[in-house]
Amino acid sequence: MRVLGIDPGLRMMGWGVIEAAGSRITHVGNGVCRSDGPDLAARLLSLFDQLTDVVARYSPDTAAVEQTFVNKDGAGTLKLGQARGIAMLVPAQAGLTIGEYAPNTVKKTVVGVGHAAKVQIDHMVRLQLPGVVIAGPDAADALAIALCHAHHSRSAGRLAAALARGAA
Repeated sequence: MRVLGIDPGLRMMGWGVIEAAGSRITHVGNGVCRSDGPDLAARLLSLFDQLTDVVARYSPDTAAVEQTFVNKDGAGTLKLGQARGIAMLVPAQAGLTIGEYAPNTVKKTVVGVGHAAKVQIDHMVRLQLPGVVIAGPDAADALAIALCHAHHSRSAGRLAAALARGAA
């Protein structure tokens, strides 16, 4: 299973692709889509085009997106939500199923604690993907989201198999 993890952001949208085969997880690629343009519409289009290219280049089987963290700045939260819309739209257009994870769920899955710092996330991603060269903090977060999705999908698959055995 090839997983695309996306860390939504209006200025920089991190992405990371991993391959999960059983308990073996390997790094495929990672990077950052940087928005460009004179206004919000142009910046969103820029993110859309770059993320569409990532999906076409890496052909993921599924995607995972971090849920929006609502903060005190309403305008900032709204803009982040628009970038998150792009992060959801592009994989959906490609026919991918999309998992959504709260930031604390991602941190707890990858680091072991729900309030981990960015440096801890980066460290644990590097431990789980030996030799990886990470394109920056947003890419590290995206890889963590992909790892979280792979772990949760694997657990869901084991649960479904156990339930099927129990029903037989």
